[in-house]
Amino acid sequence: MKTTEELNKSGSVRPVLEELRVTHSFKEDMEAHWGFNWSVDSEIGKLRAVLMRRPGKEVENLGEDPLKFSMLDKLNPEGMREEFDAIKEIYERNGVKVYLLDDEDVPEDCPNIIYCRDLVNGSPNGVIINRMGINVRSKEVVAAAKKLGKIGVPIAKTITGNGTFEGACLIWLDRETVIIGRGLRSNDEGCKQVIDELKNQGVKHFIWVEIPRQCVHLDGFIAIADYDVAVVFPTLCPNNVYEELLKRGFRIVEVPTWEEKALAHNFVALEPGKIVAPMGIPVTKQRLEELGVEVIDAKVDEIRRAAGMMHCMTAPLSRDSVPLYQITD
Repeated sequence: MKTTEELNKSGSVRPVLEELRVTHSFKEDMEAHWGFNWSVDSEIGKLRAVLMRRPGKEVENLGEDPLKFSMLDKLNPEGMREEFDAIKEIYERNGVKVYLLDDEDVPEDCPNIIYCRDLVNGSPNGVIINRMGINVRSKEVVAAAKKLGKIGVPIAKTITGNGTFEGACLIWLDRETVIIGRGLRSNDEGCKQVIDELKNQGVKHFIWVEIPRQCVHLDGFIAIADYDVAVVFPTLCPNNVYEELLKRGFRIVEVPTWEEKALAHNFVALEPGKIVAPMGIPVTKQRLEELGVEVIDAKVDEIRRAAGMMHCMTAPLSRDSVPLYQITD
């Protein structure tokens, strides 16, 4: 850097302006300027931070028709809170920082907000704020955006215009590859906006999936448990996903039909080969353990009445990266 005296002699500020110009990536600024590595580009890298919502007043007044909120049954708020607290404790015991949506930001007519996964997608350069695909959830993203602003998470993109996209319609494989699903909740325009942003962040490979109408999200039939272990529900998972996983060396655990209703694939990886999964999936659990995956059981009987489990509840804000997969034909 030139001194003022040297500049006066040269008669030009151009050299200094060149030296001041930013030439490095946003990712390199992350921890220095944003205080933490708010980056997600895998489903299994060591989980560092998540966004969640402890069930509050919003789950207490559903009335006699839970279906109008897209829920399966009447709720038991205290039972949901007990299950939530147990899952949160598992996360914290494993070194995960849990950020909770604030009561003052959550409208009382938004009971689905407990499923934070849909509100945001973690990405290498911060989060993408989504736009929900059903009206009853449209206000929820505002609460998420407010909380992310308070804790200092960079917002890389917000889904706008006519786009809709929900977080569980995206699955990371590695820094350059994602599975992306188009369906009832995530339309063409929303998918395009997500793809454009992720391309800008360096993602090269997009594995397209048409999500079956009865599933709503990708996590209804696909999950990643370890660097080389994936869990699928075989009657719903499309062949192209099987092929892409096999080309990357995955061993595939198929969920038996009688455990699909227990949402055996709706789990969260704490790190490669270590997951938090719902109780009541003995066959899937055994198959995973035979492949070296550690399975931590968690009770979610009350939470699932609202039509989701721990994967739906958990929005990753920071994960470690995993090595890029080598693809073989």
